[in-house]
Amino acid sequence: MSHLSFEPSGGGLARAEPFDPPLLAPTAGLTRWVGPAISLGIFGAVLYQLRGLDVRAVWAMVPASPAFWAVFAAFYLATPAVDFLIFRRLWGLPASGFGALCRKFVGNEILLGYIGEVHFYSWARQRMAMVAAPFAAVKDVAILSAVAGNLVTLAVLAAAYPYLGALNLGLAPRTVMLAVGTTLGTSLGLLAFRGRLLTLGPRDLAFVGAAQFGRVLLTTLLPALLWHLVLPRVALGWWLLLAALRLLLSRLPLLPNKDLVFAGMAVLLVGRDVALAPLMTMMASLLLGTHLVVGAGLVLVQFARGGD
Repeated sequence: MSHLSFEPSGGGLARAEPFDPPLLAPTAGLTRWVGPAISLGIFGAVLYQLRGLDVRAVWAMVPASPAFWAVFAAFYLATPAVDFLIFRRLWGLPASGFGALCRKFVGNEILLGYIGEVHFYSWARQRMAMVAAPFAAVKDVAILSAVAGNLVTLAVLAAAYPYLGALNLGLAPRTVMLAVGTTLGTSLGLLAFRGRLLTLGPRDLAFVGAAQFGRVLLTTLLPALLWHLVLPRVALGWWLLLAALRLLLSRLPLLPNKDLVFAGMAVLLVGRDVALAPLMTMMASLLLGTHLVVGAGLVLVQFARGGD
């Protein structure tokens, strides 16, 4: 296994991470195997998911338009690309780190939320010169990602609240308020204790926060453009509203039957005569298929290079 050594750039870390030095010696052997173990988990998940994926049926529904594929590529790569910009600033991450960030993204999507952060932390810890502990940056980026998602969700809720009442989808006001309170409380709690939870310097935190807000906006708006390219007779404005409401439902906790509520919103907004079910099935299957291809390819390349 080749080991890279790269120095932090930009503002760097404001102070030393308290958790890494004590753990460095006793967990050195364990850390070495965490990354490969998660990679094997990704590969196993790929093989498992392939059982129920009808590749020919999905491919038959996918538009041949170059514009569709360009937008889909931008949507898919938005998360690892933003992560790369962030860690490029914090660590001077080399181009080879983009593959590790893609594995992080796929791991979060097809295995378990935040398992990708564990994988990336293991990768970085083995390759960084330990002048700045990687745990601090990975932790702070994950926290700011959650805060950005929650705050954008609350903004979407404020803008969409009149529509929720007009749609009459059976969302009890008490349930909505409880979900909003939980989301708002989580974000305010993270911000209130940022001095203890966050380790990066103020400039780096501002950069990471802005980048995460941009990522949330991109991954919310680009699906609307994809839907519009597949069904251009539906006005883009309706798809944008639907994408915003989809973000709202996906991030609010304590709301039951989110998929059913989203389906109801889609039918009421764009009409029953639009082929919504095939569209949503195609997009979900295409996204899963891309995760499987990218995940399997990255894992095979990783092990072909001796775990690098």
